[in-house]
Amino acid sequence: MPAGEGLRPTPDRIRETLFNWLALDVPGAQVLDCFAGAGGLGLEAASREARQVTLVEKDRAASMNLQRQCERIGAHHVRVIHDDALHFLAQDNTLYDLVFIDPPYAQAQLREQALACLIDKNLLKNKALIYLEWPKQQQMRLIHDELTWVKQKSAASVCYGVAQWRVTG
Repeated sequence: MPAGEGLRPTPDRIRETLFNWLALDVPGAQVLDCFAGAGGLGLEAASREARQVTLVEKDRAASMNLQRQCERIGAHHVRVIHDDALHFLAQDNTLYDLVFIDPPYAQAQLREQALACLIDKNLLKNKALIYLEWPKQQQMRLIHDELTWVKQKSAASVCYGVAQWRVTG
């Protein structure tokens, strides 16, 4: 993985816990990794039989690396988008079952902005799961009444959790 500003792969221990939580939810899912970086979360979902995975990465070197990785392993159900996540979401019309939101820690506002965009654009299927990761020194509040925490945990200096979107009615 080329070094890039703010690129920080999710630690193996956290990724293992996360995918234990999501074991029954990933197969057949429409997945979005908003700030793909090294691609660990999205590619892990792809390897666990997600139907379609979209990796959005703003850093050109990182997105090119992701594209090469996908071609090398024959991941035809993974699409790599070189774009700003918020710009991509503003134009997207896909309904997602599972979304990873893990922006660079220095840009904490992107977590809530991406989440708000997903909700405002109605891009979440009923009961969609949203993974969020943040440093312990920051706060993470769910911004909508229809979002509830399913799981939360911390490891070292990182907090992470899975929230669920529930559309009433």
